[in-house]
Parts: sequence; structure tokens; C-alpha cells
Amino acid sequence: MDELLSVAEMYRADALTMAGGVPGPVLMEAAGAAVMRAVCERWAPHPTVVLCGPGNNGGDGFVIARLLLEAGWPVRLALLGSRSALRGDAAVAAGRWTGPVEAADPWLLEGNPLVIDALFGAGLARPLDGMAKEVVEAMAGRTVVAVDVPSGLHGDSGQVMGAAPQAALTVTFFRRKPGHLLLPGRILCGEVVVADIGIPDTVLDAIAPQTLVNGPDLWRQRYPWPRLDAHKYARGHAVVLGGARMTGAARLSARGALRAGAGLVTVACPPDSVPIYAAGSPSLIVTEVADGAAFEDLLADPRKNAVLLGPGAGVGADTRGHALAALAAGKACVLDADALTSFAASPADLLGRLNERCLLTPHEGEFARIFPDLAAVEGGKLMRARAAAARCGAVVLLKGADTVVAAPDGRGVVNANAPADLATAGSGDVLAGIALGLIAQGMDTFDAAGAAVWLHGEAATAFGPGLIAEDLPDALPGVLKRLKAGAR
Repeated sequence: MDELLSVAEMYRADALTMAGGVPGPVLMEAAGAAVMRAVCERWAPHPTVVLCGPGNNGGDGFVIARLLLEAGWPVRLALLGSRSALRGDAAVAAGRWTGPVEAADPWLLEGNPLVIDALFGAGLARPLDGMAKEVVEAMAGRTVVAVDVPSGLHGDSGQVMGAAPQAALTVTFFRRKPGHLLLPGRILCGEVVVADIGIPDTVLDAIAPQTLVNGPDLWRQRYPWPRLDAHKYARGHAVVLGGARMTGAARLSARGALRAGAGLVTVACPPDSVPIYAAGSPSLIVTEVADGAAFEDLLADPRKNAVLLGPGAGVGADTRGHALAALAAGKACVLDADALTSFAASPADLLGRLNERCLLTPHEGEFARIFPDLAAVEGGKLMRARAAAARCGAVVLLKGADTVVAAPDGRGVVNANAPADLATAGSGDVLAGIALGLIAQGMDTFDAAGAAVWLHGEAATAFGPGLIAEDLPDALPGVLKRLKAGAR
């Protein structure tokens, strides 16, 4: 169940299932029953208000209310809109409800009942307003069970459209949507249950979804585990560009690359900084590069196959020149932090030289500097990353608590294992280093990006509270041991 379906793809899954002989009312009955079971598994019967909207999400609500009432729950049902205006499957479900139908209104939520939010599903077309918004805002502070998504949350982007409640539980159907994992949706959905309502997995063959939940099942078989007959050069020689002032960033990256398995890691730095880098890990090779020509000479060695530029490098012409030199040398490149910001005045100078062996790892601010016209594009984080990857021909890893990775061919993954502890200085430098180490070993760039993000999150979780960036590389061996053994 790694696939994430867009709203349009979920509509198609429903349509394909019905075309295959499963009537719409049967799917709706199954959806309502799934929500009812999830509710009964978590709460004892007590006063409940089922809020129904004017579409199929509201139809699910009618089923839920009927089944809860039959199970002995005290239930009130409220409808946003007119019962006579319901159409299709929703009208069928409403016809099976024999109790009263009240008008949806905030006052119904007085007395703190359990709230079943069946107002709007994932495909909401415009921001909530009027009575719909008032009812949604009245859910604040109450225990809410959302049907599909909390009302007001868009299923593709995870963004709030006007208002959305905080759910304790969200029950969705067949597959999750990106909005269940992208912020703020990941927070607002609470616990997410994916219910089987009779949609066959075979519909995925026709849909061919390109968005997946990031995890080992996607790339484990291609992970570059060391071979018994290999040697250090077979495991790649990674180069990290080290800056003169913020030396900790490059050192964190280099250690991440080592722990990820790169056979050799060289830090290339200004002559005056050599003692600082040399005093770090004895596993690192430290080489001075006095200028651009010296850096080009370093890259002339064909065994140095992957280069990380950016962490602590400094913003300016030197970093820009080093990045262009690495690209011109045909190296696999990871571009992060200062290497991206150095092109803020002329993004085309960088973007026009990238290829599928390159990985960009911006946070939102850096993304806006090199893709200024995409930063405000509607549709959410994943859509922006996809548009950026398609434009520049490189893999884009857009960082955050809901990191996404997008390939130029349209593939995308959403990461969901990052703990809050990762919000600490230097953690992004380690992430870039892990990706570098995997790419140096020959791992496909898109796979390497997904694996690096997941390993990064798992290492942070394994260490726990009190995490600082230096802890991440040393937590990796335990994570890798479990990964190699097949455990997650």
C-alpha cells in the first residue's frame, strides 16, 4: 500500500471498480461500515453528531449514522444543504436513513459530542466559507473523526482551504492521498486508517500512480551493499567542498557520506582551513584547493565520481565557479545550501547545466531563490518539486518535516518518518552527505535521495530526544543493520 493516489486518481479507481460491476451504493455502504467499525473500536457509545455534506462524502455520513444508531449509539444527523438536492449514491444512502435530518449548525456541537466529519472529501474545489466554515470552526477542541480527510483539507496538497478541523482519527479508503502526509494535513488527520471497501488492487494497473510513500520497499533491492570481492575504490570516491568559515557543515556532510558507505571521502578546502578539517575524522582525506584551477585539477581524477557542493561553502563567485566546474567535469553532483543560493541572481546559469545524475536538496527558502516563479504555485509541495525537476532535468529533494523527492520523469515520493527532533542545525548537511555517499557507490540518484531521507529519519528516531546533528552519522550503522536484515 505504498501508492498515494491523487484526488483524480481516486475518482478513477472508484469509476473503474463500478465499471467492473460493483455498484456505487455498495462502495458507499462499505465505506460507511469501515468508519463505523473504526469508531466502535476506539470509543464506547456516547452522544454523536454526524455532519453530512452535499456530496458523496455526506452520503458516507448517512451510512455511518444509520449503522451507529443500529449499534445502539445516540446519534444526531445534520446536513449542510437540502436533502432533496442530494443526487446519485448519496441520495440512495439518505433514503435509508429513517431518523430526523437537522440543518448543520455550530450549536449542534454544544455538549461536546463525538463529531463524525462527513462534510467534504479530498476534492474540495474552493475554500470553505459561510455556514460550512462556521461549522468546521466549531469543531475546534472536540473529538473529530474525519471521513476521507478533515473537511477543508485538500487531498493532493495537504493544504487548508479556508478552515479544517483537527481530527483524532481519519478513515480513508483503498489508498492514502498525498494530503494525508503533506503538512499541515499530516498533523490535522491524526491517526489515519486505510479501509478496504472492495476496490481491487488491479485498478492500479490502469491508473499507474507515480506518487509513493517513501520507504525501503521502493529501493531496498538496489541498495549498494558492499560486495566481498569489492575494494574501497569500487565503493566510490566522494568529494565534499569545504568552506573557510562554517567548517562544521562540510565535516558533518563528509561523515554522513562515510557512514553511508562511500569508499573514500575527500574534503577539498582552502589552504588555511586544512588543519581544521584534518583534526576531524582520521577516515577523511583532506586536500587543499587554493583556487578554481586547483579544484578542476582535483576533479580530473576519474575515480572521484561524486561531489557535494554547498554546506558551509559560502555564498559567492567561488562557490558558483566550483559548482560549474564539477558539472563540467561530468561528476554526479549534490547541490545544497550555499551552492544553490550562489545562483540566486541567475538561476539559469545553474539549471541549464544539470542532468539526471544531479540532486538538488533545497529547503523552502533556497527553493524560492532558484525557482522563484514556482515558489507560489498552487497545488502544494509535491507539485512544486515535480515542476522544478521537470524544468531542470535533475532530481529535487525539497526538505522539511514532509520532505518530498521528485524525478524529472514525474515520479515522486513523500517521506513520512521524520521526527521533530531533526529540526536542529546541521541535520540537513548530514542528509546531503548520506545522499552523496549512496550516489558515489553507484545508486540511482532518485533512489539515493529517497533512501537518504528515510535513513536520516530513522537515525533520528533511533537516537531520540536530545539529538544534535553529530549524532546522526553514528546512529546510521544500527539503522543499516536492521535494513540489511529486512526489518524496518
